[in-house]
Amino acid sequence: MIIRFAGDSGDGMQLTGDRFTSETASFGNDLSTLPNFPAEIRAPAGTLPGVSSFQLHFADHDILTPGDAPNVLVAMNPAALRANIGDLPRGAEIIVNTDEFTKRAMAKVGYGSSPLEDGSLDGYHLHPVPLTSLTVQALKDFDLSRKEAERSKNMFALGLLSWMYHRPTEGTERFLTSKFAKRPGVAAANIAAFRAGWNFGETTEDFAVSYEVAPATTAFPAGIYRNISGNLALSYGLVAASRQADLPLFLGSYPITPASDILHELSRHKNFGVRTFQAEDEIAGIGAALGAAFGGSLAVTTTSGPGVALKSETIGLAVSLELPLLVVDIQRGGPSTGLPTKTEQADLLQAMYGRNGEAPVPVVAPRTPADCFGAALEAARIALAYRTPVFLLSDGYLANGSEPWRIPEVDELPDLRVQFAQGFNHALEDGTEVFWPYKRDPQTLARPWAVPGTPGLEHRIGGIEKQDGTGNISYDPANHDFMVRTRQAKIDGITVPDVEVDDPHGARTLVLGWGSTYGPITAAVRRLRAAGESIAQAHLRHLNPFPGNLGEVLRGYDRVVIPEMNLGQLATLVRAKYLVDAHSYNQVNGMPFKAEQLATALKEAIDG
Repeated sequence: MIIRFAGDSGDGMQLTGDRFTSETASFGNDLSTLPNFPAEIRAPAGTLPGVSSFQLHFADHDILTPGDAPNVLVAMNPAALRANIGDLPRGAEIIVNTDEFTKRAMAKVGYGSSPLEDGSLDGYHLHPVPLTSLTVQALKDFDLSRKEAERSKNMFALGLLSWMYHRPTEGTERFLTSKFAKRPGVAAANIAAFRAGWNFGETTEDFAVSYEVAPATTAFPAGIYRNISGNLALSYGLVAASRQADLPLFLGSYPITPASDILHELSRHKNFGVRTFQAEDEIAGIGAALGAAFGGSLAVTTTSGPGVALKSETIGLAVSLELPLLVVDIQRGGPSTGLPTKTEQADLLQAMYGRNGEAPVPVVAPRTPADCFGAALEAARIALAYRTPVFLLSDGYLANGSEPWRIPEVDELPDLRVQFAQGFNHALEDGTEVFWPYKRDPQTLARPWAVPGTPGLEHRIGGIEKQDGTGNISYDPANHDFMVRTRQAKIDGITVPDVEVDDPHGARTLVLGWGSTYGPITAAVRRLRAAGESIAQAHLRHLNPFPGNLGEVLRGYDRVVIPEMNLGQLATLVRAKYLVDAHSYNQVNGMPFKAEQLATALKEAIDG
């Protein structure tokens, strides 16, 4: 089932969707979510730009996307109906709050007549429900003004949908009691509205049918699961990485949508040795993080595309200093301020090349919300082992979306411990022992990591080119050439797993993806195979360096299709490096791909 809650940004649609999702997760369904909200803090009420929505896809089997088209739309006002009706298939159910369908509200979004009465919704199962007045009636015994009572209409709607789909209720009631612990009257009113919505579904004749989606017992390996969003999983991954490395975690950050949740979450975990610093701007945030890296911390800075542009000089400094630093980019629509609350994956070339000079940086990209946990650990592994800044490219779709996540056992996590430099590591011609800060590990080409204050290990740092070995300032042309090539060789030599190819039928067409396109691509591939088509799939987590077998894989297919939420950035890199005629399929509308859309495009590629 696919359900979408939609209303004004002040109607509590994100909270409503989140609560329905939490109960669905506790029930044991597989699920995937798509929160979608305006960039404005509070857009004008009742307008199309002010519509906020939350879509949830849940099932009794393994699913990969929030769904292409809702089976049920809950529209809290005319704007919500108008903004979302185009996504609904014929026969879908529409629950509308009739109290909001006034002439003025309808005219504000271009309705000349009421869509509830003019026959335009005859192709749908329409359920007109006076949500606002029913909520006010249910709360008449509470000491609340009408305006205060109306605020609970989202809980009435949640109760109604919870009845329709047999969702548990105890968790939501506990949540409301906890959320409004300091205002028990408000908690009681919201619980009463929630129960009233449930009872309305139970007693009204308009909803003659309820639905039960059984737990997805065969979709998951045994374990303890929780619902988790991408940003939360990434935060937990960073904390886990710091514990596995036995290093304090330092986050230097400046708030920016959609990355701010990571700053908020990590600030709660001082008990794990986490220090968070909300800087005055993006440049100060990464500067503090790089200083913490020099001081021996697992250092992180979080941002989105506009912040990466500001941080670029300091990222180049981190390349030169060869210190571990995680640069977390939660991508959003651009350029400039762009689409702050919409998704895009158009920062790949910026991560690869967005610095002056030759400044190579590894790039890692998670593929699902839950995978953000493992991707954070992998980015930390590379940064610590190879003494380099690392880009972690998530995006708004992964950051705000959620899915079930199996909580790993501690002994499943990688050992990320590193050894700081403890003493002299080089003998001069006269036998004098000294410390050379740029004397490299022969396997990884990483330089030693010397914590400030260690006796005898004093050394220079700065942005001017270093002399090989000594780290002294050097303007020598031959030395610069050597250092540039050495830094590139270090990144090229990073050990990453081979890319895995899913090709059960010996296909001639390969679809290659990266990042959050994994869910829609996999869903589309499943549809094609179910229809008897043969198609192969591969997905990249490591984008710099590429997996060692990628060239061989690409050359094994007649056609390679790369769907991306940009204008073809991975395709550009693949064509340049492997001379493969990769074909792009692109979308930059701020929304993730739909599975049916991709299935159609891939079918054309197979037939072509």
